[in-house]
Amino acid sequence: MGWLRSAVERVREFAYAERLPVHEPGREPKVGLALGGGFARGIAHLGVLHALVQNGIRIDCIVGTSAGALAGVAFASGLPFDEVVRRASAIKFGNFGQWRFSWMGLASNERLEFYPERYLGVKTFEELRYPLTIVATDLMSGEAVYYSHGPIGPPLRGSCAYPALFQPVEYEGRLLVDGFVAAAMPVDGAKKMGADVVISVVLEAESVQKPRTVIDVIGRSFSIVRLQADQAWEAKSDVVISPKVREFAWDDFVRTPQLVAAGEEAATAALPRIQEALRRASERLAAPGLQRRPEKTVPTR
Repeated sequence: MGWLRSAVERVREFAYAERLPVHEPGREPKVGLALGGGFARGIAHLGVLHALVQNGIRIDCIVGTSAGALAGVAFASGLPFDEVVRRASAIKFGNFGQWRFSWMGLASNERLEFYPERYLGVKTFEELRYPLTIVATDLMSGEAVYYSHGPIGPPLRGSCAYPALFQPVEYEGRLLVDGFVAAAMPVDGAKKMGADVVISVVLEAESVQKPRTVIDVIGRSFSIVRLQADQAWEAKSDVVISPKVREFAWDDFVRTPQLVAAGEEAATAALPRIQEALRRASERLAAPGLQRRPEKTVPTR
């Protein structure tokens, strides 16, 4: 049925390309968070989200890649924040990964599919407290694919299927790998969800040390790729927040409190920039007849 999916996507692209956003004078700017990946360092996203809400910044939508997707699910689950942090502290590799060597990867992340329901009490996007989009990469087409409806588990698995470490995930006729491959920072996804102000949270790679394991080699290699990748997402962001997490290892889940604190500190420091971005967006929305042509459409479900 690949031809049918392609036809539907072409129709959808045409529809979005022709549509201008409806001007709503006086409405408040919509705030979208674009969360990048980073294994355990992704826990810092929880601190960022919590600090923003505590300081009165309304979050209208969240878009997550890889660890950013998992953090988005956890935060949007509706559990008390302290409970979310407690459960993050208890994460172990065995909660989401299982060593299962194959020609496609060293391990399977099949267990991650059941993590949202088992540990966070949510199974579908519709149950979440905040609108959430998860980004994965179609390994065959190279496109970023955006999921925001239906079951959370399979798209989350795909978004976190780190190439070579985890085997690709087959879902809805696609072969999915980690979202960072096609959308290291999912800014386009936030704009697609209608965000007027996009706050991007990028996580520093861990400090450079001599690799000791194959996972270290894989991680360092992709960190280099990310550094050389297109940085267009930064120009599309209204505010960029970069928590100081270089000292944390890829599996430092036991240091969850420190990671959360790093996120909270970075978000608090960014508040003046966020307020200024909101002020500019409010002025733009208040100007009669001023409309902004939407970004180029990205593939979606």
